Amino acid sequence: MPAHLQLLALDTSTDTMSIAVAGMRDGAPHVWAHTGAGGAQASATLIPAIMELMGRAGLDFGDLNVIAFGCGPGAFTGLRTACSVAQGLAFGARVPPGRRALQVLPVDTLLALAEQARSAHVADGQPLRVLAMLDARMDEIYAAAYAFDGQRWTQHQDCQLVRPENLAVPAGWLAQGFLLAGNVFAAYGARLPVPDGVPRLSVLPSAAAMLRLAGDLLARGAGVEPEHALPTYVRDKVAQTTTERAASKAASNASIA
Repeated sequence: MPAHLQLLALDTSTDTMSIAVAGMRDGAPHVWAHTGAGGAQASATLIPAIMELMGRAGLDFGDLNVIAFGCGPGAFTGLRTACSVAQGLAFGARVPPGRRALQVLPVDTLLALAEQARSAHVADGQPLRVLAMLDARMDEIYAAAYAFDGQRWTQHQDCQLVRPENLAVPAGWLAQGFLLAGNVFAAYGARLPVPDGVPRLSVLPSAAAMLRLAGDLLARGAGVEPEHALPTYVRDKVAQTTTERAASKAASNASIA
């Protein structure tokens, strides 16, 4: 992330709310971060937490270069909350005369998860391949594959919405080595079609990871006007019928037996 950028990032795609602000302290770049309960609580606590963090950073919203948010995949309500808050703050920011309106940066939550795993698993500049996964509920997972070359990320496989046993690993990755990362291991770890020797790291997407990704994403033209910021839902159904839940439970029990 370029040192001159002043950014706000927020993510409510999971049961954890994550916020981070990048600015300057004592003449050096600094990040202020906050983590709290997500889910249904996020709609009530997100804005107060953002205001508190911006106050700690000594920034007004007009001082920001961009507001980043986790656009999905993830929990439907959480994605809508993050997107609407990012849009509202960007629209309401009093940008100094002569400067363009504040942009919004939608960030793929699985990419943010991969970046969070990278920062926790390897030294800066070291290449890494990550299969990032989030629990999609309804006996399914979201998954996408990314490779880090030491400087930037490249997506190697589009987002999958699949049952754990149907997870697809990119061709050649089993021989080359990679990392499994996400929040799916407690619920689905035994059903993933991946050898036991592949490292598994339990992590979530974080706002701090989004700050680290922001510079490259902005350089690629990913920033948008607030009115064009949208969540990425992937799934268009939010609940199973009673019959579907029973069939899913039976299938899960059969796979474990």
